[in-house]
Amino acid sequence: MSARVLPFAVALAAMAMVPLVASSPFYVNLTSQVAIAAIGALGLNVLVGHAGLNSLGYAVFPGLAAYLVAWLSTVGGFDAVSAGLLALGGTLAVSGVFALVALRTTGLGFVMITMALCQIVWGAAYRWTSVTGGDNGLSGVPRPGASVLPLERPEVFLWLCLCVLGLALLQLGRFFDSPLGVALRGTRDQPRRMSALGYDVWRIRFVAWMLAAGWGAAAGLLYAWYHQFVSPHMMAVTASAEVLLMVVAGGAGTLAGPLIGAALVVLLKNLASIWIERWVMLLGFTFVVIVLVMPDGIVPGFHRLRAALARLKPSAAPALVPRERADG
Repeated sequence: MSARVLPFAVALAAMAMVPLVASSPFYVNLTSQVAIAAIGALGLNVLVGHAGLNSLGYAVFPGLAAYLVAWLSTVGGFDAVSAGLLALGGTLAVSGVFALVALRTTGLGFVMITMALCQIVWGAAYRWTSVTGGDNGLSGVPRPGASVLPLERPEVFLWLCLCVLGLALLQLGRFFDSPLGVALRGTRDQPRRMSALGYDVWRIRFVAWMLAAGWGAAAGLLYAWYHQFVSPHMMAVTASAEVLLMVVAGGAGTLAGPLIGAALVVLLKNLASIWIERWVMLLGFTFVVIVLVMPDGIVPGFHRLRAALARLKPSAAPALVPRERADG
């Protein structure tokens, strides 16, 4: 096992062992939430960290998938697996249409367009009460594979989430190291030069957009199956900003950063809120400290700290060579 894969394998194994050591299902469910959030953050990291496209509308991908699987399985009469596959395909189809609009620009324009698209979908979910349930949402979403796997048990559902997370890490790790991943970072740093070299910048960004949408949709499916309920709140701009905070805090452009950022946000939301009434202030204070101390995120900041400590170590003393006697 390579040195790069080992930390992720250890982290996933530790998360998988939580049901064996946890004293309450609360911690098992909390670990599932971390895994689902990490999948979504990994998808957004493709756009933010590798394509250089900051988005405030990423929540539209998991939101669409969650609503589609909820409606298809509760109203449409489809079984959970078929509803999940149709929801994934429908989300990718809508995302492809959105890409035709969003990828026409970059920078602040891209941020505004993605936020506007998210607001359109959120408004439709909020107002189209006959289909989406409006502010009440859709409840009773069945989990898949009840006849094969007991996914109603928290530990089994956690292991499903970890399998999807492991697949996301494997696929995205290989993508980032591939020639297409290198070309994507080239379009982030020097788009005009990449275009002059013959690369189709728009198509490369389109692939990144669809890859981000796919993993966002996967996170949305797991979210709907976990909560067995969806509401317009999961497609609000604040939900998109929360995922963006996970990526930025952990370290955009790194593979481990979104995982650490997702764990930090989910744990602060669920654990700090138990002890502190104004836990949102603690969350904001934590991110202010991260930005001031580690502007590039936790993972790059840790690497810089380790390199600085390595430079401070005293160098080994040179070996003493015995001087030859003059008399031979």
